Amino acid sequence: MDSHPEFKRGINKSTLLLLSVFVIATCGLIYELIAGTLASYLLGDSVTQFSTIIGTYLFAMGIGSYLSRYVHRNLTLWFIKIELMVGLVGGFSSILLFVLFEQVVYFRLILYALVGLTGILIGLEIPILMRMLKDKFEFKDLVSEIFTFDYIGALMASLIFPLLFVPHVGLIRTSLFFGIINTAVALWVIYSFRNQVYWIKSILTIAWSILILLVVSFVYADTIQQYSESLAFQDKVILSKSSPYQRIVVTNNKKELRLFLNGNLQFSTLDEYRYHEALVHPLLSNIQKKDTIVIMGGGDGLAIRELLKYPEIKKIYLIDLDKEVTRLFKTHPALSKLNQQSLSDPRVEIKNEDAFIWAMNQTQKYQAIIIDFPDPSNYSLGKLYSYSFYKRIYELLQPEGAIVIQSTSPYYAPNSFWCVNNTLTYTGFHTLPYHTYIPSFGEWGYIIAYKHSFNQRTPYPSNLKFINKELFIQMTYFPKDMEARHTEVNKLNNQALVHYFDEEWSKFIP
Repeated sequence: MDSHPEFKRGINKSTLLLLSVFVIATCGLIYELIAGTLASYLLGDSVTQFSTIIGTYLFAMGIGSYLSRYVHRNLTLWFIKIELMVGLVGGFSSILLFVLFEQVVYFRLILYALVGLTGILIGLEIPILMRMLKDKFEFKDLVSEIFTFDYIGALMASLIFPLLFVPHVGLIRTSLFFGIINTAVALWVIYSFRNQVYWIKSILTIAWSILILLVVSFVYADTIQQYSESLAFQDKVILSKSSPYQRIVVTNNKKELRLFLNGNLQFSTLDEYRYHEALVHPLLSNIQKKDTIVIMGGGDGLAIRELLKYPEIKKIYLIDLDKEVTRLFKTHPALSKLNQQSLSDPRVEIKNEDAFIWAMNQTQKYQAIIIDFPDPSNYSLGKLYSYSFYKRIYELLQPEGAIVIQSTSPYYAPNSFWCVNNTLTYTGFHTLPYHTYIPSFGEWGYIIAYKHSFNQRTPYPSNLKFINKELFIQMTYFPKDMEARHTEVNKLNNQALVHYFDEEWSKFIP
């Protein structure tokens, strides 16, 4: 057992060592959050990913705490080695996961192995640190202080990760930064308690090597990020950003740009006009009054580009949660060119809010609402296709108003498509489902929902590239393999749509 003579010379070093619990807790939770965020970006379903990763991490910490009983001597050296391993494993975790995602079959196994290893190491550290400090504090005070700093560190991590590091630093630099912090703590302990450290020259060489490697990687993080994303995407990545909500990537292949959110294709410039014309114009040509329009989702401004072809529209409210998406498509030269600077039009008012909350707080009634959310691949999105949400949308519509919803593919995911339709009819809407072929997506579906009547009132704009009245009539016919079917109603307490969607699309996207 160590006698810790260095601790007896004053309270400063032992107090600082106690404060290192704050750093350990902060760094440990940051690595856990990085793994959960990356898993959500790459694998989808944030609820499942975060739940399983948190569970794995906590279980691994328990294993680490149990294993600490087998560490009998050289506690300071053990603490240093573990802290260096945490810095190395945690610091490079995001790079490793990004690079391996498209390269290995058993990605999930590697993901949970990294989470488990990090948890075991963190679980080892705290009991060892308590034993190192047991002669400097009364036991009741030591336990109190250790857990106080541990929980404060967890709070700090939970605040700075989504608010500061993800939007402004990025996942790769974040993990490297906290790896540097862990390594710096190890170096401080080496120099502060060098009389207790065996093989100090070797340990210092290893520690400084890890620190230099982390710092160099931090400096070249953008290059590493570009390389890792070049492995995940077939085309050249020309833009990649992390927002608090998703990973935004734009690729370029000659004349084709593609937008990916969390790895899911949102549009290709070769055929996005088909998608957005089919989304907007059947609705707009069939409502008489259209001076005020609401669009939910659609932060890329492409649907708004189609809306602005109607001169009678006086006001468009864009409700999109992600401020980074609307900022990019408003200011980035190549992206704003795609939407013909629609987001800068004075008739457009952008509200970066959760559409569910925005709808619940509204009192004004609207003539038309266009709902262009991402597919219901997780529970956060599933609530935006729920009975509760549609009920509120019904209340926000004027008597002659109508809505249109992109509703995933009636061919690849027929239960999902008809679940949206059946939820709308359960809410009280009359529905008009239709579908068309989008080369980038395959067969794609939409649903118009209205209160009372829905008839052709105005002609389609003359400057469209794809849709017209005759084609729309054809779109409303469904062949046998896409015909209507009975499904559960999507409610907040069952999220049936998310289960349908996951089951159906998993057959095509493993």
